[in-house]
Amino acid sequence: MKTLLRLLPLLALGLVALRAADSAAPSDVVAALTAADNERIAAMVAADPARLDAIFSDELRYCHSNGHVDSKASLTETLVSHRSVYEKVDFASRDFKLAAPGIALMTGRAIYHVANGDVHRALDLSFLGVWREENGRWRFLAWQSCHPAK
Repeated sequence: MKTLLRLLPLLALGLVALRAADSAAPSDVVAALTAADNERIAAMVAADPARLDAIFSDELRYCHSNGHVDSKASLTETLVSHRSVYEKVDFASRDFKLAAPGIALMTGRAIYHVANGDVHRALDLSFLGVWREENGRWRFLAWQSCHPAK
């Protein structure tokens, strides 16, 4: 009984955290996050360094589906130099949930049309993105993608 009483606050905290992470973001926050992610995609397609700098968090960690990890600087350089060209993204799904104040999780599935040199590929990816509110703006903090199971 004594052990149960000690665990009760931890269980309550865990339930609150699960409830918060499972709650849908308010519609105005979803609209702001959708606009921010649309700008992220547009900046990546345009390979515009100023736009990339504005939307990517300085602490960006971008894990590609092949396991390669980029920082803000290395991903920006890859895009601006056109070593990788993001041509377009077709979302099958894209959902946002608030994980904590100022932190949003973006999950979904999309076809990423990417070119590396003369090789053009359509990558079917499931993804997890993390957005963080920084100085009143949503900025892209982290990305992890993988190929869905067949």
